[in-house]
Amino acid sequence: MRIVFVIDKIEFKYFEINELVTSFWLIKECLERDFEVCITTMDKLFLDDNKPKAYLYKTSLINKNEKQDMVYDKENFTACLNNFDLILFRPDPPVTMEYIFATYILDFVDKSKTRVVNNPQGIRSANEKLYINNFPDLTPKSITTSNINLIRDFVNEHEEAVLKPLNKCFGKGVYYLKKGDKNLNTIIDSETNSGGTPVIVQEYLKNAMNQDKRIIMIGGEVYDECITKLSGKEDFKFNTHNDEFFKKTELTAKEREIGNRLSSKLKEDGLYLVGLDVMDEKLIEINVTSPCFFIKEINAMFNVNLEKRVVDYLESLVV
Repeated sequence: MRIVFVIDKIEFKYFEINELVTSFWLIKECLERDFEVCITTMDKLFLDDNKPKAYLYKTSLINKNEKQDMVYDKENFTACLNNFDLILFRPDPPVTMEYIFATYILDFVDKSKTRVVNNPQGIRSANEKLYINNFPDLTPKSITTSNINLIRDFVNEHEEAVLKPLNKCFGKGVYYLKKGDKNLNTIIDSETNSGGTPVIVQEYLKNAMNQDKRIIMIGGEVYDECITKLSGKEDFKFNTHNDEFFKKTELTAKEREIGNRLSSKLKEDGLYLVGLDVMDEKLIEINVTSPCFFIKEINAMFNVNLEKRVVDYLESLVV
C-alpha cells in the first residue's frame, strides 16, 4: 500500500515517535507492515489544473540510541495524490479557511483510485460541536448563537452551562458559565467577539464530573475499549494528557446504543475514524477531524494493540 498522511504542522516539525499522538502510532504501524508512507501538511497540497498534488516526504523507521524512531527524507518530491491507495487527512483544529481550502483540494482526488479518510465533504458537513444536533434526543439541551442576550437567557434558565467555540479542540476556549457570576457577561462578550461569532452553549450536566468518556468508532463499529478523561487540576474539564488523568472504564448499554445510533450516519458521510465524547450518557461532541484514540493508554489498560486493529481496517478499505 501507498499512503499519504496529511498531519499537523507541529507534528511535522517534531516528527518522531510520540506515544501521545495517534497519527504517529498509525504511521509507525503502517511502516512496520512495509507500506510506503509519505507525510505532508495542508499548505503543501495544491491543484495542477484539476489534478490534486502535494509536496511529499517519504518516511522510514530507524534504530536510534537502541530505540526505534521515525524520520522523513529532507528532500521532498511532488506527486499526484491519485497515485496513492489511501490519504489520511489528520490536521488538528482550529478549522480555519486554510483547513477548508485543503478539503476542497482533496475533493478532486479520484475516488475510484484513492480513498480519503475522513471524507473531506463529510468533515465540512460535520462540525464537531454541531453535528450532534442530528441526534437531539441523545444530547444535552443547547443553543448555538452569537447573540449575547440569548446566551445569557439560556444560562439563567439552566443556571449552569458550558460554552464552547465551534472550531477548536483540546478544550481551548471552553468555559463553565453560572447564573449570577460577575464574569458571565465578560466571558460571553469575549468568546462571541462582542456578538459577532457564534458559539454553542450546552446545559451543564451535574452528574458528569469526571465522566467524560471517549468512545472509539472505526468504520461505524463501536469498540469495547473505552477510557474516561478526568478533569485537570483546578479545572472542570480534561486538559492534561498524562496517565493520572485517565481511568479504564466500560461502556454502558446506553452509551453503546448511542454509538450504534450514529453508525449508519457516520458511514454515509464518509466518517470512518471517529471519537465520541459522552458525559452522563449524553452525547456532547463528535470528533472527526483528527480524533485522538489515546492508543498508549488504551493499549496499557486493556492489553491490546489498538493501532493494529485500526490499520487492519484502513487496509480493508483499499483491498
